[in-house]
Amino acid sequence: MFTRLREDIASIIQRDPAARNVWEVLTCYPGLHAIVLHRWAGWCWTHRMKWLGRFISYFARVLTSIEIHPGAMIGRRVFIDHGFGVVIGETAEVGDDCTIYQGVTLGGTSLNKGTKRHPTLARGVIIGAGAQVLGSFTIGEYAKVGSNAVVVKPVPAGATAVGNPAHIIQKNVDQSEEEARARMFEAYGVTSNSDDPLTKALHGLINHVSMQEQQIERLIASMKASGIECQSLCASDKFDSEQLNKLVE
Repeated sequence: MFTRLREDIASIIQRDPAARNVWEVLTCYPGLHAIVLHRWAGWCWTHRMKWLGRFISYFARVLTSIEIHPGAMIGRRVFIDHGFGVVIGETAEVGDDCTIYQGVTLGGTSLNKGTKRHPTLARGVIIGAGAQVLGSFTIGEYAKVGSNAVVVKPVPAGATAVGNPAHIIQKNVDQSEEEARARMFEAYGVTSNSDDPLTKALHGLINHVSMQEQQIERLIASMKASGIECQSLCASDKFDSEQLNKLVE
């Protein structure tokens, strides 16, 4: 037990620049308290003391504002940062080295008892603040879920998902495990150069329409120069690509 506690504290100090020393982490981090109490609750749950397990889980919720069902499987060095409002369901599985921020729900969408209803987080997953991961699917190793995303389907390993419903904005297909481990922690699931594909598509369409309008204007000018009468576009009808691009940024 103490070995895992030391691992947890070292992991928090590594990933949180606000953590100054071991004593501060041990006494002032509700995420750590919730994990430790969950281990006690989980032990009771698997040893036919389910009411006691639920009671310890409830006490942990009152103390930390983090609700972890005693049946959930939590790996090593899991860091629940800030943690207020985190909910982890009964059949959820959280792998080693995962990071979960405040307001996250690992929830189930099925009412069938005895079945896998909640998501599985593979190793190194980061779930940003306010994200909702709902359903019995897997978030792949070292994947990231952006803040306030709503994930209802699997996320591939090494990918980043954002939006409601969530969609993939980045996937490091050629990234080795060593590189992924080196980049394991990125606060709130925020990554560099992570443009939303929907925004990219809208920018592309806007720029394409702008080019078409320029070509039409050149055609009209050429037809007028040849003596062919053409009605010019009104100023109010002109396509303002710059303004539209700002709207979708």
